[in-house]
This record gives sequence, structure tokens and C-alpha cells, in this order.
Amino acid sequence: MRHLATTRQETAQNGKLVLHLRDSFRYTPRTLALVWKASRSQSAILGALTLFSAILPLGIAYVAKAIIDAVVARSSALTLRWVLFELALVAAQSLVQRGLSLVRSMLGARLSLDVNAMILEKALTLELRHFEDPEFYDQLTRARREASSRPISVVSETFQLFQNSLTLLGYAALLIRFSGVAVIGLVLAAIPATISEMRFSHAAFRMRNWRSPESRKLNYLEYVLANDDHAKEVKLFGVGKTLLDRYRSMGEEFYKEDQKLAVKRAGWGFALSLIATSAYYGCYVVVALVAASGKMSLGDMTLYIMAFRQGQQAFQSILTAIGGMYEDNLYMSNLFRYLSIPTGSASEPVIEAPPVATATDGVNGASGIRFEGVGYRYPGQDGWALSDVTLTIPKGQSVALVGPNGAGKTTLIKLLTRLYEPTKGSIFLDGRNLRDWPTEDLRRRIGVIFQDFNQYQFSARENIALGSIDHFDDEPRIRRAVAQAGADPVIDELPKGLDTPLGRWFHEGVELSGGQWQKLALARAFMREEADILVLDEPTASLDAEAEHAIFERFRKLARGRTTLLISHRFSTVRMADRILMFEKGRIIEEGSHADLVARGARYARLFSLQAEGYA
Repeated sequence: MRHLATTRQETAQNGKLVLHLRDSFRYTPRTLALVWKASRSQSAILGALTLFSAILPLGIAYVAKAIIDAVVARSSALTLRWVLFELALVAAQSLVQRGLSLVRSMLGARLSLDVNAMILEKALTLELRHFEDPEFYDQLTRARREASSRPISVVSETFQLFQNSLTLLGYAALLIRFSGVAVIGLVLAAIPATISEMRFSHAAFRMRNWRSPESRKLNYLEYVLANDDHAKEVKLFGVGKTLLDRYRSMGEEFYKEDQKLAVKRAGWGFALSLIATSAYYGCYVVVALVAASGKMSLGDMTLYIMAFRQGQQAFQSILTAIGGMYEDNLYMSNLFRYLSIPTGSASEPVIEAPPVATATDGVNGASGIRFEGVGYRYPGQDGWALSDVTLTIPKGQSVALVGPNGAGKTTLIKLLTRLYEPTKGSIFLDGRNLRDWPTEDLRRRIGVIFQDFNQYQFSARENIALGSIDHFDDEPRIRRAVAQAGADPVIDELPKGLDTPLGRWFHEGVELSGGQWQKLALARAFMREEADILVLDEPTASLDAEAEHAIFERFRKLARGRTTLLISHRFSTVRMADRILMFEKGRIIEEGSHADLVARGARYARLFSLQAEGYA
């Protein structure tokens, strides 16, 4: 019974291996298509050189036989002729191998650039929720890990398979005259080592995929220990050694896992390769004995021995190529699964966008923003970030959003800009559901700056101009945005003005203070002059109260006629809004003007009094 159970288990494992093998090779055609697209000329050259590389060993083997026969016949002229011919073939073979190496290198570099560009291009089509999902980052890590090198490896293995198949057929045609049984024996003897290699390839792939989250943690620790954003706290709090110890501990665990698998892989590979070696020397003995008995010429013996050796090597190379293709396809599956992540871009409506509203448009029944029963729940979370929000913001109104952290204010802004899609309910702009707006046209109407704005390690000019990519080289517009944000003093202090590189990552970069970075971020938002909806989500948190008040006074003047949404924890700032919305636990619990809410004496009034006492 135990033997029967073991047999069933082995049968099931073999069945799984066959299934994995079949499934993995389905990515080879798509991979070859990527390579062909990367460079048709280099792919064609690679194919031609592979063909020559397959034929030349057969010619060299035959010439070796001819040399031996000429020596035995004591023909000096014939011997010299065949030796020179072999020299020409060996030189040609060397040239072909150099050419193959060169083309693989060039094609690999081209392909690496193209595949990484595909990964980044796909990232641009994904939604914000993807980048807030740890499982997505695991998938991205797996896709990027070896996707740039694996495609060229698939091509090399495929061409190697083709090359060695031709070589093997040539040697088999020579050997079949001696013994068909010996040919079959040599072929079968090489199979066990290949099956073992494929099993270990699959095990290595599963292990690397399984520990993707831990790999990201290791990369994050490396980033924290060697990045300027964290250097101050790492040194000040003395946490460097602790984090480094954690990095080493995780790295050691990975090393031990890799070492254990590598040792087992090498051990089994060596043991099973002895089967193929023993089969070869068995054939070697038979050929040598036949030649010793005088039934075979010395040249034929040399030819058969060389054919047995190189034929077996060719078959072993075929199996190695199959094993390599199997492993490469496993990793390519990560890339293609990543590229096949569904996005919302496929469902974008192809409609004529409504005209962009202007500051002179009058308020009418359809103008403005409306939330109807909108709720949003983050993936994997039970609670609601926003719950049953129904809200109308007429065109041109200035609205302030206040409330504690996590109350749903920023979530509402991200829903309005379609960084998120509502879990329930609908949002309308000028009477049209946001889902019916082409995303680019919608976002062209909105100028927004978040609290966690980006600090690009580019020039000051580029940091500002990125706010409106269609006007990247519009100097007057950039200058207006700088002035509107009150960033003129910042630019004037920079050694090269707008062309000064910012940050410390690159040569001659100048680091700015938090308040200076925020002024450039504000200028970036003001670059979008056509936007009729302006949003400021706590962008002035690093400014002092006086500087913040000046910014918002300027913002209010520039925003006349536009719809504005302002998030701030400073009540001295939000009181200038036409209307204030008080958020708590994802709901609007109060709304009205500053005077109305203070007079009501509820939650807003209590918080305003507490903050006012702090300034007293």
C-alpha cells in the first residue's frame, strides 16, 4: 500500500511538472514578438548566425576524420590541405561565436530598455488604488525583477534549441550507421539531469515569488539607510545600527534559503550527470574495441567518438535550453500578468468633451459640482472613508473643508479628481456624471496641490512647468505662476534662477526649505490657468501663519469666478471661504459660513474657540 501511495504521489508530481511545463511555454511566442519588435534586423542576424553555428561543428568533425585518414595514408599534401581547411572552419566558428555574443548584447540592451518602458507605461494607466495596494507592489516587484533580462534569454535559448537540434540531427545521421541503439541510449541518459534541473528551476521561482513582500522590506530598509529624506532622523535617533542589523538578518535568511537550494541543485545535477557520462564512455569502449579489432579505420573511430561526444553535448544543450526556456517563461509570466492588469482606460468614453467653463459663465442649474449619496471604502477595509455624502457646490463658490485627520476630506478631493472611483453614489460636474468625462479633459479643468506634494529632483523651472505640461516652455506663464505663488524671492536666491537644479540627488543641486518647496508647489498649481476648479489640500502646512494668510489672500483674489476647495486646519484661513463643511468620520456634520457655524455653537465653534485660545 505504501508503495502504491508513493507511486501515486510521484505520478501526481510528474503530472504537475508536465502541466507547469505546458503552461509556461505559452509565453514564448509573446516573448519572441517583443524581441522582434525591439529590433527586426538584429533578430534576423541572430537567426542567421545561429544557423551557421549549428552547421560548422559538423564540418569540423568531418575534417578531423579526413586529417586522421590522410595521416594514416602518409599523404603530406592532403594532410596539410585538410589542416588548413579545419583552421578556416575553426576561425569561422570563432567569428560566428563573437558575432552571436555581440548581437545578443546589443539586442539585450535594446530589449531591456523597451521592457522597462512598457512596465512604466503600464504604471501610467493604473489607478491610484493600485499604488496603495501592497499586493500590487509585490506584483510590480516580480515583474521588474528580471523582466529586462529574461526576454533575450528566451530568444537565446530558443535559438540554441534550434541550433543544437540541427547539430544533433547531423550527428545522428552519422552515428545511425554504427548503432541506432547507442544513439537512443545516449539520448535517454541525458534526460534525468534535465528533469531534475526543471524541478529546481520551478522551486526557485516559487521561492522568489513567495518572498516578494520580504524582498520589498529589504529594499525599503536599504532606501531608509541611504536616502537623504531619512538621514536626519536615522542619525539623530541613532536607529542606523538597529535598521542595519535588521537588514543583515533578513539578508542572511535569504542567503541561507538560496544556499540550501543551490547545494541541492548542484548535488542532484552532478549525480544525474554521471548517468550521461557513463553512457558516453560505454559507447567509447565499444567503438575503441571495434577499431582495435581492425573492423574500423582510425579516422572512422575518431569521427564516431567525436560524434558521440558532441552529439550527446548537443542533446544535453537541447535539454538545457528547454530547462532554461521553462525557467525564463516562469519569470516572463510575472511580466505578462502585470501588463494584463485591467485598467479603467479601456472603458473611457469616446465623446465630445463639454466646453471648459470660464470665469465669466453665469451660475445655472447644471453648473457646478454635485455629490449624490457618495460613499467610498478602501479595498480590504470594513469601514467607510466617506459615507452617504450628498453635496452641491455651485460654480464660483469658495468652499473650505475642515475636520480631524482621517475624516474624509482628502478622499473627497481624490474622488472629485477621479483618482478614486466611488464605491457607491455618483458625482456630477456641470450636470454630467464624472464617469462620462474623458479623464484628461476633466483633470484639465482642475488645479490641485496636495499636502504631500512632490519635490522633483529637477530644475526649479521644471518643478513649476510640470503643472501644465502643454505649456512646459511657456516662459511668461511660468513667471506669472511664480509671482502668483509669491515664489519670486525663492527664485531670486537660487544661483541659476529658474534653471537651478533642486535637491541633493544630482550635481550642483540646491536643497530648499519646506516652505520654499511649498511655494514652488503652489506655483505649479497656478500654472493651470485654464482650470476653473482650484483645490488646495493643506499645501501650506510648513508655512508660518502670516505667510499662509498672505498666500490664501492672493489665492482668493486669483480665484475669483472659479470654484475653489480649500482644506486647512487653521480656522483663521478657512473663515474667508463662502461656505465651510465640517467633516467627521466620513460624514458632513455641519455646513455654513464661518459666522453661522460660530453662532450655532456646535462642533465647529468649539474647535474654533480652542484654536483661538492657543493664539491668545
